[in-house]
Amino acid sequence: MKAILIKSPGKADQLYLGEYETPKPASDEVLVKVHATALNRADILQREGKYPPPEGASPILGLEMSGEVVEVGAQVDKWKIGDKVFGLLSGGGYAEYAVIHQDMAMAIPDNLSFEEAAAIPEVFMTAFQAVHWLGKLQTNERILIHAGASGVGTAAIQLAREMQAGDIIVTASQAKHATCQDLGAHYTIDYKNQDFKKEVKGITDGEGVDVIIDFVAAPYFERNISVLRTDGRLIMLALLGGTHLEQFNLGNLLRKRIQILASTLRSRSRDYQIRLTKAFAEFAILRFQDSRLRPVIDQIMDWQEVKAAHQRMESNQNIGKIVLRIGKS
Repeated sequence: MKAILIKSPGKADQLYLGEYETPKPASDEVLVKVHATALNRADILQREGKYPPPEGASPILGLEMSGEVVEVGAQVDKWKIGDKVFGLLSGGGYAEYAVIHQDMAMAIPDNLSFEEAAAIPEVFMTAFQAVHWLGKLQTNERILIHAGASGVGTAAIQLAREMQAGDIIVTASQAKHATCQDLGAHYTIDYKNQDFKKEVKGITDGEGVDVIIDFVAAPYFERNISVLRTDGRLIMLALLGGTHLEQFNLGNLLRKRIQILASTLRSRSRDYQIRLTKAFAEFAILRFQDSRLRPVIDQIMDWQEVKAAHQRMESNQNIGKIVLRIGKS
């Protein structure tokens, strides 16, 4: 099969379309002819040699896909050849074929294209895990979502809205505020020109928020703690701004009874990912079918344009997901 491969760790120009052995499904897996996949920050890190795939995972980039089942393992009883599915992968999405455990695959709603379906699994399941499973967002609670126009950010806004959050506050560059508001954000903060600590305090009359979804880490940490209410939850999903704090007063953590939870999804056990897939599907599939939830797509590009796609994400130009359409080339 054809797949996007990496010559050697480095910049986007190290990506190329080459030949790779077609995977064989295990007894509990299905083989999918991939029609679309989507970019994630993890793809860039892996391309640079900074984020190796988990043991046993495909070395090919791509953490999600959509397509058609073309082969089923001996013990598969949930899918048949021709079924249209999408789902989360530990790797292998940038290829003509990928294997997925039968319990990790989800049926594509009839109203969604392959490209739309491919834009859902990684960001929506990451956001669902963060907002619901870890953040335990309750009705009328306030939530602050950093990087609100990112793939996970746009998903988290919609999920918080569907979970009937009180105030949904996001940080994003000014040009991306309208998109965030359209998805359900009540307040948008320009992180480049405004201090989110000051703005959140003003929006909430000094009370702060109950849940924060953060990707920036060190540069935001102290301000995040300062705007959390008593019993607040800080969910850290990435370390884009750095990992080390020079100085921090731990007193606020104890005084406010704050919980700090850090999480990744790719390295989770298959059992965990299966449970998450089931819970997410029960919550979300009907909402995608009636358009209460929708994938936010920045661009759909042919997989031969993968270098430009990576460069677009690296320069933070995208609002939502960049999708790659997979096909014979």
